Amino acid sequence: MRIYELAKKYNLQTRDLLKVLENIGITGKQTLSVITDEEIKKIDDYFEKDKEKGEKSEGKKEIIEEKGKPEKEEKLKEEVIKKEIILTGKENIKELSEKIQIQSTEIQKFLLEQKIIVNINQTLRKDIIQKICENFNFIPVFKEEQQPKILEKTEKEEKPIYVKRAPVVTVMGHVDHGKTTILDKIRNSKVAEKEFGQITQKIGAYKVNLPEGSIVFLDTPGHEAFTAMRAMGAKITDIVVLVVAADEGVKPQTIEALDHAKSANVPIIVAINKIDRPNANPEKVKQQLSEYGLIPEEWGGNTVYVNVSGLTGQGINDLLEMILLVGEMLELKAIINCKCNGTVIESSVDKFRGPVISVLIENGKLKVGDPFIVGSTWGKVRAIIDEWGKRLNEAGPSTPVEILGAHEIAIPGEKFRVVDSEKEAKDFSEKLKREKESIVIPVKRLTLKDLYEEIKKGEVKELNVILKTDFYNSIDAIKNVFNKIPQNEIKINIIHAGTGPISESDVLLASASNGIVLGFKVPVEPKAKELAKKENIEVRTYELIYDIGDDIIKAIEGMLEPEIKEEMVGQALVKKVFKLAKNNIVAGCVVVSGKVVKNSKIKIVRNGKVIFEGNLTSLKRFKDTVNEVNYNNECGIGIDNFYEFQEGDIIQSFITIEVPRKLKGG
Repeated sequence: MRIYELAKKYNLQTRDLLKVLENIGITGKQTLSVITDEEIKKIDDYFEKDKEKGEKSEGKKEIIEEKGKPEKEEKLKEEVIKKEIILTGKENIKELSEKIQIQSTEIQKFLLEQKIIVNINQTLRKDIIQKICENFNFIPVFKEEQQPKILEKTEKEEKPIYVKRAPVVTVMGHVDHGKTTILDKIRNSKVAEKEFGQITQKIGAYKVNLPEGSIVFLDTPGHEAFTAMRAMGAKITDIVVLVVAADEGVKPQTIEALDHAKSANVPIIVAINKIDRPNANPEKVKQQLSEYGLIPEEWGGNTVYVNVSGLTGQGINDLLEMILLVGEMLELKAIINCKCNGTVIESSVDKFRGPVISVLIENGKLKVGDPFIVGSTWGKVRAIIDEWGKRLNEAGPSTPVEILGAHEIAIPGEKFRVVDSEKEAKDFSEKLKREKESIVIPVKRLTLKDLYEEIKKGEVKELNVILKTDFYNSIDAIKNVFNKIPQNEIKINIIHAGTGPISESDVLLASASNGIVLGFKVPVEPKAKELAKKENIEVRTYELIYDIGDDIIKAIEGMLEPEIKEEMVGQALVKKVFKLAKNNIVAGCVVVSGKVVKNSKIKIVRNGKVIFEGNLTSLKRFKDTVNEVNYNNECGIGIDNFYEFQEGDIIQSFITIEVPRKLKGG
């Protein structure tokens, strides 16, 4: 028997049982540690002896707590009521001012301090409303978008029936630390072998069925897609598995992943991968992560660490066991007798199937033929496909599926809901679109004239980009790449971003805006290729996101004005001074290094100090005028407006060169 199993027997948290074990002299145990029969007997004796005392103590505690409870609850209730404010999340400054009874000028003043510029009639985003309310000591409670009446009726008629559901796990970590390899080992597929550079390129969800229960894994892309996509995955996850390589330790992206997991307030299990390598050092990983608050259980913390090898399979079963254990402790439930709802994981346009929406079902059962709304689009389920390409008739909670039948693609993170009829779905979708159109969003109008004027002025240069990707989330990932590139001198302007193949319209837009077309894992239509060649528009396609960043940096560095630098090409020593006329003094020299060049910039150095800077106007070798004189050769040098040569002077010859500029953060 293991520690966590014994904790279940006594109805205790694992960490609480571990404290009891320390008190009775059983040390060195962890969540997964095996416990002997002798130790079990010792624990049983402890609880048996302590039972009567514990019951009395608990009884007193309950009486005391019960006595003070109503008073405390009443105080808390009063405090919450004072600060709560019901909002729709679509208010403008004027409307918000009326609801929270704060003058609109005060709200505008606060927004200006936050560097948020909006007018009084402009609809505010929810995050801005949240900031305003918090500043004026209010807790905003946003009402959900009004549901179709038929949905409300169904929910009132039936009492919710709860069923146990599988935990949803997001695997996070630094690029190449083995996230995909671990998942590959778990689900016995070869995703890692199919992906470029062994890095997952799009968000996928996989349900793994085990004898002890099921687990849903969200497999999120790595490297540059990390920051843009990890946060979305953490919003719908129950447990985060943080993968860290035992031989490399904590990396910057490990900390980014940890920050996302912490902000989502979900349990974290650390999988120390590549434990099979000779230089593996799991203790170092624990030490590093403990500095960020992930204290191992054996050190007195409550973070579970599991040593694994995605390559050999070592520790994988322990990892799955721990995920199921944490899932049980969370007591995850779903409502089964309601209209199906879920969250969009991914969305794309397929050439043959049309819009494809990947959804994680959260409540209810989805069936073929169900009408639905998702975001501001709608449709009717034509097909339900699981992660292996198998068609299903229905899908229940904690099941990731692809859905065909939507009229448009949806944005990852949007809610998916089943309704009773297509008419209701269509009406509700159109209503949402009208509401969105009423929201004032400042839009920058880019014209060819403006672009040319800015470049002509030399005040700013823009690299205009038309971006096409395979999946919607890839757009955010690539935007994140661009945001990391310093843009104090060159601005990257994405004038259009979408999913699907690169088309003629994309090339035309690039032509009109003097831009380039970038594609990520998408084909280029034949007509678009012809037009690009005709219009001399650069079209580039990529299979790895971080290659885009490298190429963009190179491209915009080429647009920077080069730095003009002086480079010393040689030095000459003055051996004798010849006065040919009043204003015609020539220095007889020998070149002691490099070469001396005619019409070059010069510096005259005497006793270690520069005494004159000017231009070399005359350079002769014997009686011949020459353009340059090389090392160890004698020559006569004349310098414009300088007539006071002395023997021993050093004449330094400089040429100006253009040095390509590199990007610097600013």
